[in-house]
Amino acid sequence: MAGSGGLGGGARCSQGAGAGPGAAVRAPRAPLLLAALVLGAYCLCTLPGCCPPAARVPAPAPAVPPSAACSLGAPVLPVASGPGRQRFPQALIVGVKKGGTRALLEFLRLHPDVRALGSEPHFFDRWYERGLAWYRSLMPPTLDGQITMEKTPSYFVTLEAPRRIHSMSPDVKLIVVVRNPVTRAISDYAQMLSKTPSLPSFRALAFRHGLGPVDTAWSAVRIGLYAQHLGNWLRYFPLSHFLFVSGERLVSDPAGEVGRVQDFLGLKRVVTDKHFYFNATKGFPCLKKAQGSSRPRCLGKSKGRPHPRVPEAVVQRLRDFYQPFNQKFYQMTGQDFGWDREARPAQGLPGDV
Repeated sequence: MAGSGGLGGGARCSQGAGAGPGAAVRAPRAPLLLAALVLGAYCLCTLPGCCPPAARVPAPAPAVPPSAACSLGAPVLPVASGPGRQRFPQALIVGVKKGGTRALLEFLRLHPDVRALGSEPHFFDRWYERGLAWYRSLMPPTLDGQITMEKTPSYFVTLEAPRRIHSMSPDVKLIVVVRNPVTRAISDYAQMLSKTPSLPSFRALAFRHGLGPVDTAWSAVRIGLYAQHLGNWLRYFPLSHFLFVSGERLVSDPAGEVGRVQDFLGLKRVVTDKHFYFNATKGFPCLKKAQGSSRPRCLGKSKGRPHPRVPEAVVQRLRDFYQPFNQKFYQMTGQDFGWDREARPAQGLPGDV
C-alpha cells in the first residue's frame, strides 16, 4: 500500500499545485499535447528519407534439412557422435569399384580399433569444394590408438584424388582392392544391367565396331587399367604407402587377406578365420557375427550377384588386351596376381551379352 499510495499521492500533488478551478481544466491539455507531438513525429518518420533507418540485425540462416540438402546434390551422411574426437582418416580404401571394397570394409569394422565411415563420402572426387573441415565432420569419433577409415573406390581412377589426399595427409595409408580386370568389367556391367535392363550388350559396349578395338572410354574397361592409374598415384606417394589386396583371395581366404591389412595398419590380428563362414548360395564369405549384432550376416543382395554369360571370344579378346597392363602392374607392385593364368570367369545368367 505504501507504494501505491506514493504513486497516487504524486498525482494528487500535481493536481493540487494549481490555483483554483482553472488549473483543473488546463491540466488535461498537457497529455493531449504530448500525444499530438508523438503522433506527428510518427507520421513524419513514415515519410521516405525523414528518419534514419534503424540498424537491422541479420536473421540467422535457416538450417538446411536433409531432404533439401539432397535436392541440392549434397550427400546426406550420418552425423558422427560418440566419445573421442573426429580426425582425418589415417587409412583410405581408394579402389577399385567391384573389387571387394565393401566386403573388406565390413570385415575390418569387426576390429575394435577400427572406426570407419559406413557411407562413401566421395569427398576427393565430387565434394572437395566443401572443404576439409566438412570432410572431418563426417568422420566417426575415435579414441587414442584407434584408426579412422573411409572407403570410396572411385578415388583410384580420379586424376585429382592423389594430389588432394596428399594435401590432407602425406602419411596416409592407402589400400587398393584389385581383381581380374576382365571379371571386374563383367561384374561392373552386371550392376549396370540390374539398374538399366535396356543397356546394349557387353560386347557392344566393350568394343568398337563389333569386335574391333577395345573401347577404353567405357568406364567398365578403363577402371581395369590398374598400371595407368597407379602411375598417377606414385607421383605423390611412395609404394610403401600402399597395400594391394587380392579381391580373389578376399573370397577364397578372407581371414588371410584381412590379416595382411591388419598388419599393414599396425593392428593386432583380431579378425581371424573364426569370424567367417562361406555361404555356398552366394558364393561369398559371410560374417559369423556382424558388428553390433550377435547374428550372422552376409553382405547385401547385390554382393555375389551372378554374372551374365559373355561369349568366349569376347572374354579372350579382353584377356589379350589387359595382359600387358597386368604385367606392368605386377612389376610396379611386386605382386603377381595370376590373372593371366586364370580360367574363364564364372558364368551365371543365361543368354550371351
